[in-house]
Amino acid sequence: MQTVFKQWRGKKYIRRISFIDPEEMFFVTEQEKCACGLPYDTLFAGREEAHLACADLCYDYNHTRPSDLAAREAIIRTLFGKTGARFYIEPNLFCGFGFNIEIGENFFMNNNGVLVDPGKIIFGDNVFIGPNCSFYTALHPLDAALRNQNLEIALPIHVGSDVWFGGNCVVLPGVTIGSNVVIGAGSLVNHDIPDGVVAFGNPCKVRRAITSADREPYSRHLAD
Repeated sequence: MQTVFKQWRGKKYIRRISFIDPEEMFFVTEQEKCACGLPYDTLFAGREEAHLACADLCYDYNHTRPSDLAAREAIIRTLFGKTGARFYIEPNLFCGFGFNIEIGENFFMNNNGVLVDPGKIIFGDNVFIGPNCSFYTALHPLDAALRNQNLEIALPIHVGSDVWFGGNCVVLPGVTIGSNVVIGAGSLVNHDIPDGVVAFGNPCKVRRAITSADREPYSRHLAD
């Protein structure tokens, strides 16, 4: 199994590639287990330092002046693992580590975005996210005894291009959402969503396809 992860050392992240054989699991670090979607100890060395560095950047971002767009852009480029050339994120923003988050071109997130990112959270181009939306990659054991041992699994979230999330959506660990998708407000997305659909609800379900008829009200307006 091939994994790519970043390890915290001082104030730098070191990217490594590891090939893991199940018979050699006793050689695997907690960071590698996390990147593989395997149970890992959340108290591994360096985690708190990485989390606090992220928390400081989020604090700085959330306390910038609304007009100081250059400072906001610089913080996001430092915080996230990858960004497009154009993005806009309203405060307040909260994330766990930051370096596991990747955003494409023309990314927009409204107020109070929460990105819990021990696992990767990857957004394509032209993603619009309404206020109070949350994306969780951390999965805790249902068994209390295991949960109390600080065990966790991180499963990545992938979002395609041209996706719109209404306000107050929650996306759970391991979910993949296709391209050209609308997720209705208040949805709990706990399974994959295909391309080209409107989906909403708790749990989120595909309701219908997006068709050329959905352009008509706007086409008439633009024609005027």
